[in-house]
Amino acid sequence: MDMDRRSYLEALGASGAALTLAGCTSTGGSDSGGTTTESTTTGSTTSGTQQTQIVAGTAPGFQPFEMMQDGELVGFDVDLLEAVVERADGYTLQRWEQYEFGSLIQALTTDKIDTIAAGMTITEKRKESIGFTNPYWDANQALLVREGSSFQPQSLEDLAGHTVGAQSGTTGESLIQDLIDEGTLKQSNYNAYPKYPLAVSDLENGNIDVVVIDTPVAETFVDNRDVVVSATVDTGEQYGFGVRQNDGDLESALNSGLQAVRDDGTYADLTEKWFASGGTTTTSE
Repeated sequence: MDMDRRSYLEALGASGAALTLAGCTSTGGSDSGGTTTESTTTGSTTSGTQQTQIVAGTAPGFQPFEMMQDGELVGFDVDLLEAVVERADGYTLQRWEQYEFGSLIQALTTDKIDTIAAGMTITEKRKESIGFTNPYWDANQALLVREGSSFQPQSLEDLAGHTVGAQSGTTGESLIQDLIDEGTLKQSNYNAYPKYPLAVSDLENGNIDVVVIDTPVAETFVDNRDVVVSATVDTGEQYGFGVRQNDGDLESALNSGLQAVRDDGTYADLTEKWFASGGTTTTSE
C-alpha cells in the first residue's frame, strides 16, 4: 500500500484491536427481521426491581462497529451498547436483531426494535423520524480507491465522470446524491449496495472506481483489502444510538449509561480494543 498503516491510522484517529464478544447472536437476519409485536417487555430482578427489556437493532458489515465473526455478532457498537444498558437504570438488553442499514429506522418506528446501534450519523433528516442519544463517536467520509489505481480523487468534485459506490441509506450515499442533484455526477454512475463489503469487492474487481465511506470503517478495509484512501472529506459527523421520539425515558437512561461508561473507563477500554491508535471519539457532553 502506498501509505504507511500506522501513520494513516493516526490520521484517522482510530484506537485498539478486535475483540470477540460471545452470546449476542441475532435471532433476526433479514429486512423483515425483528419481532412482530412491540419489542419492549417488563420483568423483574431477583430483588423485585422492575426492569424493561429492550431489543437492539444493528446492521453487520460496518467494521469494526458491527460485524459477524465466527457466527457471532461483534463490534464496538455491540460492546458499547451492552455496557451502556448495564448501567442504564431500569433497563436490560434482551437480544439483538439484524437488518439492512436502510431498514433500521422503519424497524424502530414500527416497534420491532427499541434502539439502533449501527454507527448511525445524527442528522436533521433522521431526527424528523427518530430521536438520538448524545453522540458517542466522531467521523468523516473517506474516498476509497483500489491500491495502485491512477485515479486518486482529492475531493467529491473529482468523482465526476467516474463510477461511484456507497451503502444504501448512509451519509456517503447522501453526499453522492448531492453530486447527482447538482449535475456533477450522473445517476447512472452511482451503484448502491446493501452492505459496504460488497461495494469494496466491486472496487477491488474494477467494477467501480471509488467508494464513499465513513473514515473508521475505511481503515478496516485498508488494513485487510487491496484498497487505499485517496482523501478524506470533513463532514463533522457524530454517531448516536437511535431511539423512538416518544421514548424519552430510554433516551435519558442510555445517556446516563453513556456518561457512566466514560466515567468508569469502559469507553476508553473499548476504543483501545477495537481501534488502533488514538481514537476519534466524542468528549463527554
